[in-house]
Amino acid sequence: LPLLEQIVKAGRKLLIIAEDVEGEALATIILNKLRGTFTCVCVKAPGFGDRRKEMLQDIAVLTGGQVISSDLGMELKDAQIEMLGQARQVKVTKENTVIVDGAGEAADIKARIAQINAQIETTTSEYDKEKLQERLAKLSGGVAVIKVGAATETEMKEKKLRIEDALNATRAAVEEGIVAGGGTAYVAAAKAADALVATLDGDEKTGASIIAKALRAPIMQIAANAGLEGAVILDKVYGSEEASYGFDAAAEQYGNMIQLGIIDPTKVCRSALENASSVASMVLTTESLVTDIPTPPAPVAAPAGGDMGMY
Repeated sequence: LPLLEQIVKAGRKLLIIAEDVEGEALATIILNKLRGTFTCVCVKAPGFGDRRKEMLQDIAVLTGGQVISSDLGMELKDAQIEMLGQARQVKVTKENTVIVDGAGEAADIKARIAQINAQIETTTSEYDKEKLQERLAKLSGGVAVIKVGAATETEMKEKKLRIEDALNATRAAVEEGIVAGGGTAYVAAAKAADALVATLDGDEKTGASIIAKALRAPIMQIAANAGLEGAVILDKVYGSEEASYGFDAAAEQYGNMIQLGIIDPTKVCRSALENASSVASMVLTTESLVTDIPTPPAPVAAPAGGDMGMY
């Protein structure tokens, strides 16, 4: 293909996004890869049917290229290197392809985003709306590359895990928002549970009381981890009329947790409470638990004896 010859001369790497790559085209790519002539990666085009065509057009706009398709009157044999899009980096894994910093024109990308927004407003199908919103997110969302460095491999892995946790927490926060951290949100929920307990009776009252007590546990545990008295801190936070008022265990100070930058994703707090409730319900239903028998600590060996006068 003339296009491959142009890419080899330019010393560029090639990403092919197509419905399928097979036959002579695949053999040519593999042969050139084995010879080390040029680097090429092939990935399957996302989506199906007309949606796939639209997503390919999105990628073309994002990278400043053109969709080369017989439907548009273009054949691969006639393609020129000027028709190809560009990006600063492309990361390909088994499941995902990430295009970083595409070379598309900002005006073209904005026009494409406006077009998708118009389609979202006019469509009556929830499924179509969801898919359009996915396309919109891919076009309008940025991509950041976080490089993790450390003196040792162990430290680097630890930092990488912390960054992954932070990213997951951020994604959860984007989905459902944030609440005051440090167990403060659970204390606020405990106040609501206490108010509900007064309106109940029998087993319902017992269950609500258990939940209200459990909601106090996180802030008390945080205080205990810091070597402080949890009951004292709980009483002061519980007695505050400010919903976001809590205790910063690291700085050992009270204040507005959101202003102090101590926050939790709402989704994480909600999921933790739901999962804990599910486990508790299961325990009540089964009336038994399987656990490890604690091993008693080994006795401390007596110091070696000696005669008087020996040192």
